[in-house]
Amino acid sequence: MHPNPPRGTHLRLDGISKSYPDRRVLTDISFAVAAGERAALIGENGTGKSTLLRIVAGLEDADVGTVSAPGEVGLFHQQPPFSLDLTADEVLRDAAAPLRALGDEVTSAGEHLAAHPDDPGAGTRLELALAEAERRGVWELDHTIDELVEGLGIADIPRERPVREVSGGQLARFSLAWMLVRRPETLLLDEPTNHLDDRGAELLARMLHTWPGPVLMASHDRAFLDESVSHLLDLDPRPMPHRQVDRVADASDAGAAHGVTRFTGTYSQYVVARADELTRWQEQYEREQDELNRLRGRLHDDHRVGHPERGPRTEARGAKKFYSDRNATVVARRVNDARTALERLEDEQVRKPPKHLRFNADRSLAAARRLGELPSGALVTASNVTLRDRLRPTSLALAAGERLLVEGPNGCGKSTLLEALAGRIAPDDGSVTVAPRGSVALLGQDAEVSGDDSVRDTYEQLVGAELAARRPLATFGLIAGRDELRPVNSLSVGQRRRLDLALLLALPPDVLLLDEPTNHFSLLLSEDIERALGDYPGAVVVASHDRMLRRRWAGQRLELHPPG
Repeated sequence: MHPNPPRGTHLRLDGISKSYPDRRVLTDISFAVAAGERAALIGENGTGKSTLLRIVAGLEDADVGTVSAPGEVGLFHQQPPFSLDLTADEVLRDAAAPLRALGDEVTSAGEHLAAHPDDPGAGTRLELALAEAERRGVWELDHTIDELVEGLGIADIPRERPVREVSGGQLARFSLAWMLVRRPETLLLDEPTNHLDDRGAELLARMLHTWPGPVLMASHDRAFLDESVSHLLDLDPRPMPHRQVDRVADASDAGAAHGVTRFTGTYSQYVVARADELTRWQEQYEREQDELNRLRGRLHDDHRVGHPERGPRTEARGAKKFYSDRNATVVARRVNDARTALERLEDEQVRKPPKHLRFNADRSLAAARRLGELPSGALVTASNVTLRDRLRPTSLALAAGERLLVEGPNGCGKSTLLEALAGRIAPDDGSVTVAPRGSVALLGQDAEVSGDDSVRDTYEQLVGAELAARRPLATFGLIAGRDELRPVNSLSVGQRRRLDLALLLALPPDVLLLDEPTNHFSLLLSEDIERALGDYPGAVVVASHDRMLRRRWAGQRLELHPPG
């Protein structure tokens, strides 16, 4: 957090642009969020949502443009806003300290007014202190802390434990609690629900509905967006003429968000509107390409009009010159008309629409891995798999084509179960059996691949040169072409997780395990993945808090409960 002099009650961005040495991220971003409004930044991974939040928070500088925000600005993001040497109790006391100080200021101002009733500034001081204490929720502070600790699932963590010893999900929930207790006037949230269960997400949505200042967030939680935001700010490419975007012909490679489109409505309504727009964009692009090809052919053909070699019927020299001049005039006019039309359309044509992930159902596991069929019977079996303090005894068996959704609150062992099925951890009791020649692979809920090598080189190194040649990274539509030469560590978390998914799909497993498959992925990609799961020929196990995915789930379900 950092202090920011108040300038009205709106968060305002005007003409924000940002580039790094190897790429442009944001171009001419302008919008405003009023006090009490809750706006969500949406767009493909890599369009600059997190960068924009860091610019608003003052953690990064824009190349050009201005930001103004009322009061203090607080950003919840991947980095905890407190020292990891603090205990759980000290984190909560640190969060509450500024509000406790406000309460003390009200008491001090009241005592001063009582002792000096003739002081002309005493009444104003008390009035200002009371107004700020009311706005920041000082009188409900203890209730707020208790509600957050319970609702965010951190009540069972011993208050004397250093937070560096808690899990990554628990640390994220402590960070969110810290920010919400502080109650900054301008609140920024980067993926706030990634580690929240239903109870935590519902608590956060309720708190945001009564937040007095502007709220700006980036979230891929579709149900949460439906419930909590007043409007969406879409950074995805639009069908703009590429004279406006430095003649980038393909929106998949455009990279930077160019302007922003405000959408007032729910996320569910946005999906329908965006799908319709993409369809119209594709149709317009195809019509324009057909017309460009026609005009180029016409320009070539119109350089010769008529049949000057035949000459006029009379061989008189004057007549020959008359027909020759007339033919030249016609040729020149038609060529100029065709060239003008071609140049205008080349200047005004829309960019090629972006490609989105589509799993290819015809690429069955048999075609991808071997010529034989998938093993009959169970592909994976778990018998009373148990991990002390992490997972109660759990059993399951899945054959090809079966789908299983693992549900339950934080701490019930969803990720633990998937790691045991993948062979990453050994159970304390029970066993996991995979069919002969069967394969199991897990997409973890956080990005796993890292390094300074390029995305393309990393993909080739990890899947092998022969497979990378047969099934190049571009096959999956997960990484934009312009990003394939960037170092892996320069990608956003969402882009790195896309690379994780591409590595998994290069040699599809018989048993596909997905831990929070919509975390960090763009909204449209989440929709694609959800639709594609039904076509996967092997067995699929999904662990997810995503309420929209769970509402739509048509397969089997397994409800887990916390140990003890």
